[in-house]
This record gives sequence, structure tokens and C-alpha cells, in this order.
Amino acid sequence: MYDPTVARLTYRALLGRRRAAILFVLPVLLVAIAVAVRAFAGADDGVASGVLGGFAIATMVPLIGVIAGTGAIGPEIDDGSIVYLLAKPVKRPTIIFTKLIVAIAVTMLFSALPTFVAGLILNGNGGQIAVAYTIAALVASIAYSALFLLLGTVSRHAVVFGLVYALVWEALFGSLVPGARTLSVQQWSLSVAEKVAGDGVVTSDVSLPLATVLLVGVTVAATWYAGQKLRALKLAGEE
Repeated sequence: MYDPTVARLTYRALLGRRRAAILFVLPVLLVAIAVAVRAFAGADDGVASGVLGGFAIATMVPLIGVIAGTGAIGPEIDDGSIVYLLAKPVKRPTIIFTKLIVAIAVTMLFSALPTFVAGLILNGNGGQIAVAYTIAALVASIAYSALFLLLGTVSRHAVVFGLVYALVWEALFGSLVPGARTLSVQQWSLSVAEKVAGDGVVTSDVSLPLATVLLVGVTVAATWYAGQKLRALKLAGEE
């Protein structure tokens, strides 16, 4: 289910000079904000939770997921180079699964690690805040990568749709509209973090059992459907 050659090509595409520079911007900004907040406000659990929840989980993680998830396959479909990959004796689900693993790894690297560092800067992991939000970032990275990889497979405007989801649904509706929070990857990941952090430090509108089912279900369904669409794309090319 994992092909090293496909993985190497995907890593090269995602970590090219231009895309890597974009990936570095948000983590650097998060750490800079953490340093400034610590310098002016000192170590405060509420402030640390606000910064990590409001910027890292609500904004940084989904945006990095958009870049990594759509970038893992979208450009190859857009420029037609995916045809050369499909011509290789590699199963289509293997291609999707390999690209998903790469997208998850890149998203985790550029989101979970800086989240942990920022948490340590903000309050030294008091109340397990840094660890809790890092786990939330890790969990969210998996679901976001699967969702945005699917978008990159089915649409030539995947980045636009991904940004709309990340900035409008997750950051806006997911924070303001109670009913929308149940369908928010952000809230699902915060449910996991809530069990790790101290009482009342991290909150989520979704229970942990439901969040777990939704995270697993969305990841598996998006990965499966992306594989089906890639198989259909190959057949269309042959016709």
C-alpha cells in the first residue's frame, strides 16, 4: 500500500523551494506571536489556550493541510503529468495512500511541531496545554490531509475550495455557529485535546466518542473515494 518512488516524488513536489517557503510562513508566525505574547503577558494558561486554539488549530493547521493535501496530487492532475504515474504498474489505491501518508507527514511536521514549541514558549506546558494542542494538531492533520487530497483529486479548483473550507467554515462558522461545530474537524480534534489538558482549559462541542468516529470515518471515506476518482481518471484518459 506504500510505494517509495511515489512518496519520493510527492515529497519533492511538496517541499520544493516555493511551496516550502509558504509552508514555513505560518509556523514562524505562530512562534513569533508566542514569543511576543509571553514577553508582554507572561505565562498564562488562558492566554496560551487562546493563542493555540485561535491561531494554531483554527487557522494554521487547516491552511497547511490545504497546501499539503491539494499539493500532493492537484498539480500533477492540472499539468497532465499524472498520466505518467498512472502508466506505472502501481495500484491506484497505493498511489492515493502513499500520497496521503506524505501529506499527513508534511502537515504534522509544519503544524504539530511549531504548536508544541509555541505552547512551551507561552506557558511551559502548564496544564498540559502544549501537549494537548499538539495532539489536536496531529489528529487534525490526518483528517485534513485526507479531505484536501480528495479535493485535489476531484477538482481543478481544490485550493480555492480548501481555503473556503478552512477560512470560512472552520475559522468562521465553526467558531460562531453552534450547529456547524459538529461538522468541524477543528472541534473533533479539540475533543481529543480536551481529554489531555487540565479541566476547563480546552473545550469542544463534540463528545470524544463521536469525534473519534467522525475523524476515522471522514479519513477512511475521503481516502477511498479519492482512490475511486483516480481510477476513473485513468479510464477517462484511456478512452
